Amino acid sequence: MPPVFRFAPSPNGYLHLGHAYSALLNFDLALRTGGRFLLRIEDIDLARCRPEFEAATYQDLAWLGIAWEQPVRRQSEHLSEYRDAVERLTAEGLVYPSFESRAEIAQLVTRREADAASTPWPRDPDGAPLYPGAAKLLGASERARLLEQGAPYALRLDMAAACARAGDLTWTEHGAGPDGRSGVVAARPQAWGDVVLARKETPTSYHLSVVIDDALQGVTEVVRGQDLFWSTSVHRLLQALLGLPEPTYRHHRLMLDGAGQKLSKSTAATGLRELRAAGSSPADIRRLVGLP
Repeated sequence: MPPVFRFAPSPNGYLHLGHAYSALLNFDLALRTGGRFLLRIEDIDLARCRPEFEAATYQDLAWLGIAWEQPVRRQSEHLSEYRDAVERLTAEGLVYPSFESRAEIAQLVTRREADAASTPWPRDPDGAPLYPGAAKLLGASERARLLEQGAPYALRLDMAAACARAGDLTWTEHGAGPDGRSGVVAARPQAWGDVVLARKETPTSYHLSVVIDDALQGVTEVVRGQDLFWSTSVHRLLQALLGLPEPTYRHHRLMLDGAGQKLSKSTAATGLRELRAAGSSPADIRRLVGLP
């Protein structure tokens, strides 16, 4: 079977040079290997994703000379599939609801650090504090009471139980992590703590959706930025728990701004629309991102 690549942007802003690099790299690899190239729209954040950004994504990619298979998978049209996965993990005792707001979690972290004599509370690879609450210890009747009252909640993966169920995991890395790591990489999902898989208002999360989508679309090669390198640990865990196939991974360098920071959709100077309006050609974009 031919390899299957994908580019999966979120339509919460206009594409910039970083997106162009990832999309072109995936497309070039698909052409070079006789593979397939898929486009997926990751639009589960209904508050930030907008139709005009999605339309602009199609326009920018076509202008770059990228062609993709139809139909395009839009995550917002498949929420029931993600909900089914959460219900399966819940039935297996691997998911629990937490009821603290983001502000309350931040306050809990502050108190935990104060109690620990200024020892920093553990952070995940992205720098966010691990979940500090005790919702996992709530009794069934108390959980039922809060849910019946309509309290907001997040559904979290019981990381300790999940890791015990899955055992040791690895992935095959054909690119490199931020520290240059490649080859067979040991997954460390426990570094993320009890990650959120869904919320009351959104029946999924990035981590859950991406592994389900990759499996259902038959993606065999995940090519994406190094900022997602350690997220692969969570993805490998979910793949193991849900019995999903394991793709190979190739994490690529990030496009940085003059200050050495990852490009943002708010940075118009590197936006493809702005560069095109200023007279840049698709060949110019390739040169700017370091592709032949």
